[in-house]
Amino acid sequence: MPVNIPVTLPAVDVLRNENIFVMDSDRASHQEIRPLKIVILNLMPLKITTETDLIRLLSNSPLQIELDFLQLDSHTSRNTPIEHMLAFYKKFDEISKSNYDGMIITGAPVEHLPFEEVDYWPEMVKIMDWARKHVTSTLYICWASQAGLYHYYGIPKYPLPEKMFGVFEHHTHNPLNPIFRGFDDVFFVPHSRHTEVRADDIRRVAELTILSESPESGVYMVMGRNGREFFITGHSEYSPNTLHEEYMRDVSKGLEIQIPRNYYLNNDPAQGVVVRWRSHANLMITNWLNYFVYQETPYDLTKIQ
Repeated sequence: MPVNIPVTLPAVDVLRNENIFVMDSDRASHQEIRPLKIVILNLMPLKITTETDLIRLLSNSPLQIELDFLQLDSHTSRNTPIEHMLAFYKKFDEISKSNYDGMIITGAPVEHLPFEEVDYWPEMVKIMDWARKHVTSTLYICWASQAGLYHYYGIPKYPLPEKMFGVFEHHTHNPLNPIFRGFDDVFFVPHSRHTEVRADDIRRVAELTILSESPESGVYMVMGRNGREFFITGHSEYSPNTLHEEYMRDVSKGLEIQIPRNYYLNNDPAQGVVVRWRSHANLMITNWLNYFVYQETPYDLTKIQ
């Protein structure tokens, strides 16, 4: 899929080296196609890494996509150059009157805090409420999934006795749901979190459907509003080395951390990473774009209900 992004975005060179097709705005304007408009609220600290991971997945479809990156007014990133934020990110006031076919809200390293103690929680709530009226389907990832489930449905998060860290087997509850089109019976997802949501709480809410769980890592995918919302507790978008870099960072800080489970060959960091989640991640994003964004969105975005 041609992803229409600024030609100077750092992700462009990385993805072109991987033979992934990206398109600048000038070339895209000459195609007589209405692209899908996707906005990404990127809450991760290493924003350039997350941009690259998400664009890599969004590229694997025949649909043309036009991306906007969104930042918060109430929080300043300390790990990404301000020049990058000014060049490639919009603030909410710039898009608040716009409509989008799809939205992705990433995780954030604030899960140790109660939601109301996160400094940008009021703005987060405002954006989530805006998305319900201005976006056809929204994908919430990791902490954002917990935030959405809490804000909309009152689902609490719980601290884990130790970090859920590794790559885990998952299964589906409804393999005929279009989000799972082409999936194997068992698929793998990376997780990296200190908190969880619980299936019993979710099953008490009639508007929510648990679509996928793991015997080890628990609830993975929850659907709300018939696919207008997906809550994903894992990090399907992670690149092969992300968990390794997190592990080495924690080791260097002297933190007590187990090696990521089911991640290294023979559970030995010296033997390298076994990538088992890439095909699932590409299928999930492609299915979301096709069946819950492209097939459902109105041609005239002002008619989103």
